[in-house]
Amino acid sequence: MRLLIEKGLMFGNLIRVESPVWVERYNRALERLTGKRTSLTDFHIDISGYSPEVGDELDDMAYLNHEGVNRQFILLTTEQKKAPLLDAAFSTSRGILRQFIQENEPQLFALTAQDAVAGELVNSVFTAPTAAKLFDIRSVTIEADTTKGTVATAERLAAMINRFKTEPDAWWDDVLIGRMIGLARETGDVTRNPVTLSKMTFSQENFWTSLFGGFYVFRNVEHPAVIAAGDPAALGELPIRTVFGLRDRSAIARFLEENALVEPIVKARGIDAAAILHQKMDFIVAEVASVMGESLEGATRRDLRNFGRRYAALLPKDWQGLAALARWAEEDGPWPEIDSEHPAYFYTLRARDVPDVDLVNMLLAELSPLDIRQLFICHKEAFYRAYAGWPPEKQAYVADFLANEYMVDKSGTRAALFGHEAGMEEPKAGPWSRSTVEPPPPPKPEPDLIDLVGPWGAVPRRR
Repeated sequence: MRLLIEKGLMFGNLIRVESPVWVERYNRALERLTGKRTSLTDFHIDISGYSPEVGDELDDMAYLNHEGVNRQFILLTTEQKKAPLLDAAFSTSRGILRQFIQENEPQLFALTAQDAVAGELVNSVFTAPTAAKLFDIRSVTIEADTTKGTVATAERLAAMINRFKTEPDAWWDDVLIGRMIGLARETGDVTRNPVTLSKMTFSQENFWTSLFGGFYVFRNVEHPAVIAAGDPAALGELPIRTVFGLRDRSAIARFLEENALVEPIVKARGIDAAAILHQKMDFIVAEVASVMGESLEGATRRDLRNFGRRYAALLPKDWQGLAALARWAEEDGPWPEIDSEHPAYFYTLRARDVPDVDLVNMLLAELSPLDIRQLFICHKEAFYRAYAGWPPEKQAYVADFLANEYMVDKSGTRAALFGHEAGMEEPKAGPWSRSTVEPPPPPKPEPDLIDLVGPWGAVPRRR
């Protein structure tokens, strides 16, 4: 993993804590949350305040995420909103923390100027001995305050001020006035500068979790299902009837289509589908070349084409299917027959413009692991796990590619791959997840119109 760290592809954008003031604030918050302190004077933290160096020192890599279901956090600066979340147990956690910081940024900026803010992502589950217990989590509420209790103190002072203004005899209550003066010394004038944090609760219906081997939960869809990374039977009895494994390709394809969660890349508006297909093909060629011991250092697209010719007989069906689809898209080639059992099938899809677009793309990345760019962008945990098992040649190629092609324009790349433009008409659901498909060849679209749902079916124009 050293190469990834050097290129900023792992532990990138972490916040460095090195000033004695920040270290002391961090220790006060850490002691409040866990009863522990660190002796380190220089370490890095993620968006939640978690530090791998502190975890190593404490011999507890989950010191802010006990049991994995109630993540605690420490904020030293609002700049943590840009940092990643390391070892996430739930796909929703980073988004929740980021939204909390953005929603309360002025207040948090003022609070962290003097103290650390400590808090917790609270739900109704304190421990999860079984996978079924995770289904009791329906919402997550953020509770936070400074280590000195500034927010709670300000709330008490505000209540006293309201009582002072509304109760007729409050003007004569020397005890009340004395308490107000004492609290005001701690909080300042809360009437002019309110010290409050928004009470925020987030729904958690659809999510991915790393617990119990990893699985996806889709509850807030028309046809709910659980998709397990490992053996579905190992999850035990669940409150959702439909449970798949990643090997149940046709079942997953039907699930994605029935809930209108995906669309073929060649149908998507505003993207260069052929270029995306060719890039996916290059990643597969790189996999074959690395297995054959070829050096991929500084490999260009031309080099990969040469490797593709050299090892044409070894290129898997994944590559063959994408190549057929690229020929259809670019050269008016024959209609490709790609069904849900074809290895290339999930490489040809991306998430529709749905509320859970990131979760769907995360699932598709795990179903098409040779697309190293999508795997890195959408599913960091799966990417790092796969990277550790790759040959050194492929590790070097992937690290160079991501550093040179993705990191220089992350937002632009994500927009090109996953961005959505408003359509001129709403297409009907296509048949691209059927196990056998024999559609008639569709007409080529006009430059400014899209009549296709993809290479496995055409949608008639609405009249």
